Amino acid sequence: MSTSGRTSTTAVPTHGRPRIAVLGTGVSACGVAHRLHDEPVDPILYDRSARSGGHTISLHYPGGFTFDIGPHVSFTKEKRIQELLADSVDGEYDTHDYRFSNYWEGHWIGHPAQTNLYGLPVDVIVKVMTDFVEQTNRPVDIKNYQDWLEVAYGQRFAEWFPGRYTLKYHTTPASNLTTDWMGPRMYRPSLDEMLRGALGPSSPNFRYPKQGGFERYLTRWLADSHLELNHEVVLIEPRSRTLTFANGRQSTYDALVSSIPLPEVVKLIHGTPPDVLAAAERLACSSCVLVNLGVRRPDIANVHISYFYDLDVVFPRISFPHMMASSNAPLGCSSIQVEIYFSKKYRPFTGRPADYIEPTIADLIRCGVLRGDDEVLLRDAVFVPYANIIFDHDRAEAVSAVHAYLDDVGVGYCGRYGEWAYFWTDDSFQSGEAAAGRALSRLR
Repeated sequence: MSTSGRTSTTAVPTHGRPRIAVLGTGVSACGVAHRLHDEPVDPILYDRSARSGGHTISLHYPGGFTFDIGPHVSFTKEKRIQELLADSVDGEYDTHDYRFSNYWEGHWIGHPAQTNLYGLPVDVIVKVMTDFVEQTNRPVDIKNYQDWLEVAYGQRFAEWFPGRYTLKYHTTPASNLTTDWMGPRMYRPSLDEMLRGALGPSSPNFRYPKQGGFERYLTRWLADSHLELNHEVVLIEPRSRTLTFANGRQSTYDALVSSIPLPEVVKLIHGTPPDVLAAAERLACSSCVLVNLGVRRPDIANVHISYFYDLDVVFPRISFPHMMASSNAPLGCSSIQVEIYFSKKYRPFTGRPADYIEPTIADLIRCGVLRGDDEVLLRDAVFVPYANIIFDHDRAEAVSAVHAYLDDVGVGYCGRYGEWAYFWTDDSFQSGEAAAGRALSRLR
């Protein structure tokens, strides 16, 4: 593994084998490296940072607190991926039943909210249930996510719960989103499920490494890969198949796979047409301020994730890293990670990340997560420029235009930001594997 020491063109011994350049070192890049491991090629993973891992890095604070860049867990049910991840941490992981809670206008209920109405005011439950029954007779004409919500749950539940959450999490109304992203993430329950969840409280499981945070899943793949860190790409020249880096170095490649966000990678390619640049500008993605708090109290939560629907609460979602692994917080302490979302297209971020620490603590106290006398040992805020893909009505056409251009110039793409898709960990890894397969096909 090498990260420095060259002054001009990067010279990597290839033993005559084709060189595949991979831009990024996150989950999808590890998928590329895994797929190419036994092939007669030399994959090289480049990262602009001094640290590998991309969005999968974990932040380790003095005092013993560990936070991921957003709540990362492995839900995958695919046995092959389960075994790969288990092997990557030598079997040192815990399996948890994922526990959620929902906060709505002063009330805490189970998850998903649509089948856990117990605990809400009776008049709210009656209105939601009435809507749910009545909407089954309305004509189905779904043009956007708002339409889907109303058909699936009824107008009032759609407005009071996912409608509000969508505005806070995706930074734009549900009517401005398509339904392409949903998959298994949202479902319409049966009347029986609704009734059972209204009459009494009703619990997928996930895996998480015992030590080191979620980034531990990547350490073996990255350790076995040729990494070039501190290599920020500033120019891609497809004709000569050359990469130029901010540190002045250059490297040639025989095939290229990028996990860089689409709006960024097209700006790096020499000669990208104006219409492709314009299409990339129409792509929407949220950014996120993560407020990380360490608290001297061990029993601060009995769930892993909590959702907040009230529009006057600054955050839509919080997680408790110490519940993912006890090693994520010192003995006798708890940890909270708060997500606050913005987007360049719909809700631009202004100010500093630290500006959101005190409003976050105030709202956590108001909602009952924190007590006024809690001792906050750690308070930090991190800005993440790329968080979640926003599936607005511009996305499909814009992604098609950008991908067609990348295909034309021989630049492969993978991962959440390369595919511009709503990917979980296993999706991203398999996206990298698929991109590696396409790169091998191009070489042949």
